[in-house]
Amino acid sequence: MCKLSQINTYYRKHSFGRILQGDILRDVKFNYAIQEDSEIVEYYFPYIIVLSQDCDLQQDFNNRVDKDVDKNHDKYLQSILVCPAYLSDDLRKGEHLKRLDLRMEYKNSKQFGDIKTNQNSRYHYLEHNSEYQVPNLVLDFKHYYTTPVEYLYNIYESHYIASLNELFREALSQRFSFYLSRIGLPKISPKI
Repeated sequence: MCKLSQINTYYRKHSFGRILQGDILRDVKFNYAIQEDSEIVEYYFPYIIVLSQDCDLQQDFNNRVDKDVDKNHDKYLQSILVCPAYLSDDLRKGEHLKRLDLRMEYKNSKQFGDIKTNQNSRYHYLEHNSEYQVPNLVLDFKHYYTTPVEYLYNIYESHYIASLNELFREALSQRFSFYLSRIGLPKISPKI
């Protein structure tokens, strides 16, 4: 039998020295604005996953490492797109953002079953992996952020825990882009 891929795990660890698409980081700080009084609070997401395209991340890194003073900086990224990854039990209970005083919907067995099998286009479920200390996680594609490149590189070494293998990061990227590109159609009443 022909083996099509050498990838046999969801996760891996790399030592490329740069941020890659699909990297998982733990305890990442964000400044979050509370809408009622415009107060800015410091919030730590337990986990985030890098969603920016890997080719852009590589060009940015290569451009920053090359110390040629006469070069253009058009390959520099200003920020990196990330998505928080919530603990699956917290998301199911609707408690994943309670520290921000946000109450979310409880997911019943059917709803959560669809999330766990990636049948709900809004969410992406990631299985736990004890080797890399990755718990069961869920990404909510309505929640995504950008973070300054410099900040992420400053914390990268101490917060990086694992990466999604290439095929799984591509699947995540496709699902995320599909969700963002969906078209909201109006409800049309039938003419009588």
